[in-house]
Amino acid sequence: MTDTTTAVTFVEVDTIAGRVRGAWRGEPGGPGASAAFLGIPFAEPPVGELRFAAPVPRAPWPGVRDALEYGATAHRDDAEPTLIPEPAIPGDSTLNVNVFTPAPASGAALPVLVYIHGGGYFAGSPASPWYDGAAFNRDGVVTVSISYRLGFDGFGWIEDAPLNRGVLDWLLALEWVRDNIAAFGGDPARVTIAGQSAGGGAVLTLLGMPSAQPLFAGIYSISGAAADVTPAHAEAFGRKLTALGGVEPTRAGLSSLSEERVFELQQQLSGPQPGGTPMELLQGFIDDGLSLGPVIDGQLIPHATVDAIAAGIGADKPLVLGTVDDEFSMILDEAKDKLRWVPAALMLGKVGLTGPVRREYLAANRDVRKRGTAAVVGRYITDRMFRTLALRIAEARGPAPTWLYRFSWRSPKFGSAVHCLDVPFFFDCIGADRIAALAGDHPSQALADDVHRDAVAFVRDGAPSWPRFTDAAGETRIFDLPSSVAGDGYASVRPLLAG
Repeated sequence: MTDTTTAVTFVEVDTIAGRVRGAWRGEPGGPGASAAFLGIPFAEPPVGELRFAAPVPRAPWPGVRDALEYGATAHRDDAEPTLIPEPAIPGDSTLNVNVFTPAPASGAALPVLVYIHGGGYFAGSPASPWYDGAAFNRDGVVTVSISYRLGFDGFGWIEDAPLNRGVLDWLLALEWVRDNIAAFGGDPARVTIAGQSAGGGAVLTLLGMPSAQPLFAGIYSISGAAADVTPAHAEAFGRKLTALGGVEPTRAGLSSLSEERVFELQQQLSGPQPGGTPMELLQGFIDDGLSLGPVIDGQLIPHATVDAIAAGIGADKPLVLGTVDDEFSMILDEAKDKLRWVPAALMLGKVGLTGPVRREYLAANRDVRKRGTAAVVGRYITDRMFRTLALRIAEARGPAPTWLYRFSWRSPKFGSAVHCLDVPFFFDCIGADRIAALAGDHPSQALADDVHRDAVAFVRDGAPSWPRFTDAAGETRIFDLPSSVAGDGYASVRPLLAG
């Protein structure tokens, strides 16, 4: 039906929990048209008795529910500017999905992309204009973005609460997709899960979970960062946080603290500690990893990510994974001038890289050394946190269908390929809000075409355009101007694995 006042064409779809009303963008059935259904709840609001519980499927509602605006988000703090615009939206019903489809209520059985946002497992939201599925819809792919509980509410250890509540949210959202996506024109047997940063780590965690295997057919991990928090570390962090908050480490104790207060406490424990030098803080982050994220609980998540994959879990599923070349190099931008006079070997020693491995690593990164010490240290941070993981997973998969890539195009704003830079190219949305701040005023549409085309091919056909990775050749797609394929594209990372 059409609202003649606003000239919006609405479209309704039946889900298991009830009927929802979305809106068309463009003329229904016309070139590039798609319908958006926003903020559909897949679970009851995680508040009150449900705050620290496993998610509960949403109860049916009467009549037609409007799905015209993004739902509430778990991330409440919108004060800090982020590389990706991810709005914080108030409200209790934070467990919701957004569906973008070119063919609602059609029975079209199109391939499906389910996207999990990043944000270090404590921030971010699915309400970003960058995650709009319009370009994927144009190319015949139904797209879904999902929300999940973040920070301590989603991943913190509590004495009498289930671990990995955020992971349980992912699973319930994927079950919602399985049970409902056909009504939106999607095929539940052709679901690819994708994500960036923590979201990229999330899909790798799901790849290594036996219980998750029936819920997806392929995985696309963008700059995946695996948390692999141990139970002991999770418990120690939980006890520290509750002691700092003056409550017992129980659901009752933590329920007496507001979300805002818990967020303040986790920031106190995760952020810079008094008296720490910047390099000490950096080394601690590299060595200790994240405090909040998926926990290897021995049940839902039985193994660390690489161990699960090496054991063959998910080996029947195609996987694309990769990174940008200099994920976190920008954190050293302000120190470039000071570091230019400091030997790269000395700075690497301060963050724990010494001996023969350091010599081999510097030799393998001669091109980066030409850009100065800050570039070398930034690359090392990137390699330790992201690129070694990508290479280890690709190698652990053995003959399983795996494709490795690098995004190497350098942002004119940063002079390097930095964290989040490839996301608007993946979604082919380089004209969206705030792209210029990350990618400059004139990001390449040709590069967006390359990245997005391969993503569509993978979601649709289970294979992108470049050769599979093998231990012998290590074929790697290099997304740049021009894009290419290189043998052993992660060779500069290998000294860190050997060491």
